[in-house]
Amino acid sequence: MLSSHCSNQQQQRHVLWDIPFPRNRTYSGWQSMVNGSNKKRLTRGNLQRLRTGMNSSAAKTDGVNHVAAASRTSTTQSEATTHDDKLIQHYVPTFVMLPLGVVTAENVIVDKAKLEKQLKELKAAEIDGVMVDVWWGIIEARGPKQYDWRGYRELFLLLKKLDLKIQAIMSFHQCGGNIGDNVFISLPQWVLKVGETDPDIFYTNRAGARNKEYLSLGVDHLPLFGGRTPVQMYGDFMKSFRESMADFFESGLIIDIEVGLGPAGELRYASYPETQGWAFPGIGEFQCYDKYLAADFKEAAAKAGHPEWELPDDAGEYNSRPDQTAFFRSNNGTYLTEKGKFFLTWYSTKLLLHGDEIIDEANKAFLGCKLKLAAKVSGIHWWYNHPSHAAELTAGYYNLPDRDGYRPVARMLSRHNAILNFTCLEMRNSEQPAYAKSAPQELVQMVLSDGWKEGIEVAGENALARYDADGYNQILLNARPNGVRPAMEREKKLRMYGVTILRLTDDLMRPNNLDLFKKFIRKMHADQELSKYGHAIERLERSKPKLRTEELLEATKPSEAFPWDGETDMPVEPASVFARLLKTILSIFSD
Repeated sequence: MLSSHCSNQQQQRHVLWDIPFPRNRTYSGWQSMVNGSNKKRLTRGNLQRLRTGMNSSAAKTDGVNHVAAASRTSTTQSEATTHDDKLIQHYVPTFVMLPLGVVTAENVIVDKAKLEKQLKELKAAEIDGVMVDVWWGIIEARGPKQYDWRGYRELFLLLKKLDLKIQAIMSFHQCGGNIGDNVFISLPQWVLKVGETDPDIFYTNRAGARNKEYLSLGVDHLPLFGGRTPVQMYGDFMKSFRESMADFFESGLIIDIEVGLGPAGELRYASYPETQGWAFPGIGEFQCYDKYLAADFKEAAAKAGHPEWELPDDAGEYNSRPDQTAFFRSNNGTYLTEKGKFFLTWYSTKLLLHGDEIIDEANKAFLGCKLKLAAKVSGIHWWYNHPSHAAELTAGYYNLPDRDGYRPVARMLSRHNAILNFTCLEMRNSEQPAYAKSAPQELVQMVLSDGWKEGIEVAGENALARYDADGYNQILLNARPNGVRPAMEREKKLRMYGVTILRLTDDLMRPNNLDLFKKFIRKMHADQELSKYGHAIERLERSKPKLRTEELLEATKPSEAFPWDGETDMPVEPASVFARLLKTILSIFSD
């Protein structure tokens, strides 16, 4: 029998709120105006804002009309609070990612006494909870369906004792081989053993190099693993997690399930593996040359009337630059041809359908539980300002100046009412090397806007460890793009569902870093006390009917992102008068 916390009983849905859709696109971030790309005309409203004190929460650009768009997005929970403080609606729950190896490959907690001490300090800093990887390679290590949850049950009991909510990642990937990985946890050995006789179960580049981080989506429905398919294995794992952790679901301790969908848990191909020599800002390589995906492409090409088409052979290597390749070059690159467009549509759509199917398994596994599902999208910001967006294309995001590669992901997630979790929230354009043609600010703005337009929640995290005010302030800006003080009371403010900080380390816990982190948490909470606010989480309902591929591809039509303020109006450390004046001058004369 299902627990009271995981039942099929339906609850009243969230209060709907309207999202403003701007008619014209005005990005007020000063770096965007300085940057050579995406320069925008300064409107009268922008100039007026600059003249009246450089306040990032000033009036919106003149001439912008808004239309209401009904959304499922839950931005307030009037039921959870009875006080009148208007700032409570701007509270953004903030979590800390636990160490990758907090539970070791031997299924025990590393230095439990030290961990408890650090968690108590973070609790005192008023974090809302933690995020933790639940590794397939640890839990099902002994053999098919032989699940061992001992280490994680011990960890969750500790978190329950400290009253810290849990965001659990279903980590079906290898730990080790990605940026920031400091431990190694492989896929289950009995899975890797299948790869010894059939290496095509792994993502493969054109040179034939296999990547054992994650199973190729080309085998999603092939019963190669003791009679089970990968989709079935992932589903069985999640069902076992629900059954074994029923008491934690019932108590409301576990509030999010992030479903691992690829390398690093992200919905992407293994296009830039450090283990195979990739280094920033290499464009990466397509990962579809295993026999299963290669055969799928040939079948698709034949159905399209082009049996002669082959997979790309002109897309360079991991560390190529776009214009060093025939596929990605600015002028007449293969990506612009009929063949190139067909390949990229096939490649990106396969990834979308893979994510959709695994999240559907998660929906079935956790049906009736009071939690949210989530999926992580990678923040591939390098080469964003190159016409080809090469690094995004190799990862499976078919994103171009005239084609939105992220809104189809948001639309897919909308049928599951799942959260879109995005990375690189801390990054600013000015911090990136010019030769990488990087634009993390515009990328974040685009992806978060796509999620909001599709009526889903968006969350995020930093890509790299940061302990400085600039990094925290950029996260605060992205968490509340228009600040906490509305220009017009009738306007609804954009606000992220939650933010997770990478990660709990000794560096974070150093006194100076921890003091600044406490200020950051307070600002994320809009200067409100912990526990005065909580998202109203419904019981998970069955996903809506599967979307047709055509419906997903309709979302590729480009649209303008929502406007962002130039800086947060609740910084951990306010910028100096001189710095604000300099930004103002640069923004005025950047055109």
